[in-house]
Amino acid sequence: MIAVPAFDALDRPPHLLLVDDDDRIRDLLKRFLSQAGARVSAAADAAGARRLLEAMDFDLLIFDVMMPVEDGFSLAESVRRTSKVPIVLLTARGMPEDRIRGLSIGADDYVAKPFEPQELALRINAILRRTVASRSEAPEIVTFGPFSFNSMRGELSHHDVPVRLTEAEVSLLRILAARPGEVVSREELARRTGAGLERSVDVQVTRLRRKVELDARAPVYLQTARGIGYRLAAD
Repeated sequence: MIAVPAFDALDRPPHLLLVDDDDRIRDLLKRFLSQAGARVSAAADAAGARRLLEAMDFDLLIFDVMMPVEDGFSLAESVRRTSKVPIVLLTARGMPEDRIRGLSIGADDYVAKPFEPQELALRINAILRRTVASRSEAPEIVTFGPFSFNSMRGELSHHDVPVRLTEAEVSLLRILAARPGEVVSREELARRTGAGLERSVDVQVTRLRRKVELDARAPVYLQTARGIGYRLAAD
């Protein structure tokens, strides 16, 4: 009997989101991945997945492609607009054009059914290892225009002159600086900064813009992705 592979890419159990409308497959994979050492949240459709994505952070997403109402391709494409979290697509389709479509919209891997759960676990662990390696190479200091932000220290400077920030502004800038150029949703910012309300995030962004923008009404660095959230345009 093949041993259950253990997840060792992170220094904690990885949090996975499994989305599949087949109850049997979903329950089987959730049980297997949990036994392998992962923390697994599951949903039966895209709507349920979106609710979980708004409420929690995940290390990797697993989407079945063939789902009613909204398929896995559409869900993955939507997630990829605002997040770089790794995505694995599961499908009964083995056609090359489907694999190409999945990878072209930003999926990290594509697994055709039927497959062995052990194979899926090994693929997940390999992706998580690459993700960790990529993050470890990220610079501690992010620059944008004349500004430099030390994420570890929570210090912002303008031409080496310190800029005073509130704790809320540091928290906001840390999240944006960790994913430069990537749109972070207002919902995620509200949740991770503890702001509670999206309107509170808007207020904090406005205040921070007054400190880093030449004209806060025409921002160059703290950009708005209309209807989605904000991005930091780093150098």
